[in-house]
This record gives sequence, C-alpha cells and structure tokens, in this order.
Amino acid sequence: MAHKLIILGAGESGIGAALLGKQQGYEVFVSDGSPIKDIYKQELAVNQIPFEEGHHSWDIILGADEIVKSPGIPEKSELMKKVREKGVAVISEIELAYRFSTGKKIIAITGSNGKSTTTALTYHLFKTAGYDVAMVGNIGVSYARQVATAPAEYYVIEVSSFQLDDIKEFKPNIAILLNITPDHLDRYEYKMENYVKSKFRIVMNQTQDDTFVYCEDDPEIMQHLPQQPINSTSIPFTIMKRLKAGGYVENDQLHIKVDEEPVIVSIYDLALKGKHNLYNSMAAGIAGKTMGIRKEKIRESLTSFKSLEHRMEYVTTVKGVDFINDSKATNVNSVWFALESMEKPIVLIMGGVDKGNDYSAIRSLVQEKVKAIVCLGVDNKPIEEALRNDTPVMVNTTSMKEAVTTALKLAAKGDVVLLSPACASFDLFKNYEDRGRQFKDAVREL
Repeated sequence: MAHKLIILGAGESGIGAALLGKQQGYEVFVSDGSPIKDIYKQELAVNQIPFEEGHHSWDIILGADEIVKSPGIPEKSELMKKVREKGVAVISEIELAYRFSTGKKIIAITGSNGKSTTTALTYHLFKTAGYDVAMVGNIGVSYARQVATAPAEYYVIEVSSFQLDDIKEFKPNIAILLNITPDHLDRYEYKMENYVKSKFRIVMNQTQDDTFVYCEDDPEIMQHLPQQPINSTSIPFTIMKRLKAGGYVENDQLHIKVDEEPVIVSIYDLALKGKHNLYNSMAAGIAGKTMGIRKEKIRESLTSFKSLEHRMEYVTTVKGVDFINDSKATNVNSVWFALESMEKPIVLIMGGVDKGNDYSAIRSLVQEKVKAIVCLGVDNKPIEEALRNDTPVMVNTTSMKEAVTTALKLAAKGDVVLLSPACASFDLFKNYEDRGRQFKDAVREL
C-alpha cells in the first residue's frame, strides 16, 4: 500500500509538498477550503495529483497516513480539531522536505523581524563564495518544491513559527534566531511564552555538531535561554559589548569571530544601513564563517548586497522627496526598525488589516521623526486613536494613488515618503507584494 499523504492548503508550500510527495511515490491528495489559484491547479493537473477546492472531504482527509498542514491553518479550526481527534500524524512542509534532503547542509533563519533580509543576505554570501545553494521557505520557492525540482547542497531557509510548530525531525546545521517580539499572538492563545517556545523549536533536534546563532540583545531570547536545553554550539551576536566569540560592534567596526580568522568590516561599508541591519549582517556573517566561507568573501558579500524588494527599497526621488517601499513591514516592530533607520523627516503611509497592534512601541519615534501620517486602509480607526496626538498631520485615504499624491503634497524637499504599513494588506490588496508594486507604480506616475 502506498503511503497516503494529504496536503491541507494549496499555497506555495502545499503545492511544493504535493510535488515532492508524488515524486517520492506517495499517494497524494490536496484539499483546500478556498479556491486554488489557477497556476497551482495547472501544476497539480500536469503532475496528475488529485485535488479539491472550496470544501474538505472528511472521509478522505481522516483516512490519511500523514497530513502536511499549511502554515496558515490554525490549530483551533474545525478542520484541525477533527484531525487531532482522529490522531492522524501532522507535519509541516519543511519537515517533509527535510526527510528527503539527507546529507545536505541547512541554514534555517527565524525571528519576528528581519528574517527575509537575513535569509537573502546569507544566500548572497554562499552564492558569492561559489557554493551550490538555494534560498527557500517563506521567501519565494517552498523548500519542498526545491528538493523535488532542483535539489542543492546547501539550503538557506526562512522559517516561521507556524512551520516550526509541526516539525518532528527537522534539524538545521545552523539555526539563527534573530529576535522575538509580539506577533501572531492570536495563534498562540495570546500567550507570549507559547510564541517564544514555538520559535525555540528551531534548536530542538540539534546536536553538538550543529550551531545555534542568536541575538544576545533580545530580552525574550535571553529570558527563555536558561530554560531551554541546547545541545549545539551557541554563538551570540550583540551591539552592546565585545565578545570573545561571536558577532559584535566596536569602534564603528563589525567583528565576526568564530575561528582564528576574524572578519572585520567598517559599519559604513555595509550594504545594509540601520542598527537592525547590523544584527542581520552579523547573523549572516557568522553562518558563512561557520560553514567555512573565507573572510574576504564574507566582507565582499556584506558590502555588495542589494536589499530586497518591498523591504526598505528605495524607489525614486520626486521634487527632492525620496520614496521608500517598506510594504513588507506587516507588524509594528518592522515599522519601528524602518523609522529608527531614517535620518530625514518622514511622511509615513500606514494602515491595512490590523492584527490587534499595539502602536505604543513607535510613539516616541513618530513624535521625533514623522511630520505626517497618511492612513491607507478600509478601517483606520486603530491608527488614528493610537497616534493622533503624536504627529501634526493625519489624513485618511482609500487608494494607493490617493495616498501617494497626498504624501507628496505633505512632503517638502529633503523629506522622505515611507510606505511602512504595520498591517496586513488584505483589505485593499492581494498581498504585501501587490501593495508594494502599486506603491511603486503610483510613485512613478507622479
């Protein structure tokens, strides 16, 4: 009897899992409660993988040997309650992909903020050094799809806490934990400790041959660290003090000390600016050094990296005003980082679907740096109530075009217009990429 693998959710990770399962001889069935995108339906059809959309067939699902669950499906859903009652084994797509990438080297990166940037930077490091490397996970192609279609020797994976919730054996050679700030608490019974535990699952299977890289300046990480059995070699990074081993900043220079060949780069030469990017650069540099990349290559990579689309991406300058697309800032902390790294006066475009945000974290930065807030969303009340008294001007808009033209009117030469929404995008846009592209189109039409 073939192993019956049911995939719940037909997004990028679900389709990747289906392709890999089929390739490995499993009997695969895909079930999505919502409509499946045409491009994914075509892929399933071409690969002769049966699927259903708009509903779930319980008898088929509960008859599975194993279920791969999309990271988007919460445990408290009707669907998962039934699955758990029946006792069917549930894994995440990264667990399935790991099962079929034995002998490969894995660098997994998690954290509430900076994951995508650090993943892209780490990938750039390995690529520049000539390694056979793939960048997968929450950024672009799913890990399972890559394993099925174009396996590599090294995988740099961006992993979310949701993906870590359903791992069993998954074990990265290098686990990077950047930071932990409140996000997605609705999925963790609104308990911070549940979310923290979830992030720490990244190290649960590591052995002494593996490496755990973490930020020593993050209070949540440091508070949880003593309670967590860690078998791997721990390498911290910090901007507060000098370390014997790890990453640190001293006299405006970034140091990475893992072996007797330290990497030293002037912080002014780093491609990525802003304090938060010192952390991202150290994490990527430590990963590269641990995997044997030469210091010259690391220095070259840290200074040549081009930042990601939708993450503090410079668009253009109109009438002396810089436009920056930070559409990927879907939580308050990301906006804090964006504001913190800006030197010029800011007109801030923000808003969207609010996940119960606490805006108090950015109030002092808004008071100090933001001359106007342009709200963009169906419901802007939470932002108005939280920040109305912290900035001289606040305006409501309901389309990207209106937001961009309004922002330009409010800006003066030498200012910056920053799209950094702090919210999900689903009220007016397909996703944060769509929001970022619409912003860039509107800016270019000015």
